[in-house]
Amino acid sequence: MTARCLRLGLAVLAGLSLLLTGCSAGTATPTATAAPSRTASATAPRASSLPVVREAELPPEARTTLARIRAGGPFPYAKDGTVFSNFERILPPRKRGYYHEYTVRTPGERDRGARRIVTGGEGERYYTDDHYESFREVVADEAR
Repeated sequence: MTARCLRLGLAVLAGLSLLLTGCSAGTATPTATAAPSRTASATAPRASSLPVVREAELPPEARTTLARIRAGGPFPYAKDGTVFSNFERILPPRKRGYYHEYTVRTPGERDRGARRIVTGGEGERYYTDDHYESFREVVADEAR
């Protein structure tokens, strides 16, 4: 009986150890499937290996949000500019406070909807239209 309890305890500890090291590895591979790339930029420097979308291919509301970001505001939603924590681990891992999120208005929605632009501390920009389930890196139109 003692040997059985000891084996069970060791198995639980081993499983917990694997779980904890797997969760804190920092090199996690995204589990969500990213939206397929509509375009690829062969020459532009890239911040990630995510699919890309040219700024001109974004919905008009996303381009408006990008223009507001460049201008420093004003932003229509109170949560615009708040820290995006990257809990989904789809974006490249960075320290807390590196990413900030902005709402992309969705016509017909009464609330903020699912669309966002997330910016990084070094100028990178990402677009999601499914509330963080997938991202595409936004590249400049001239980068193509």
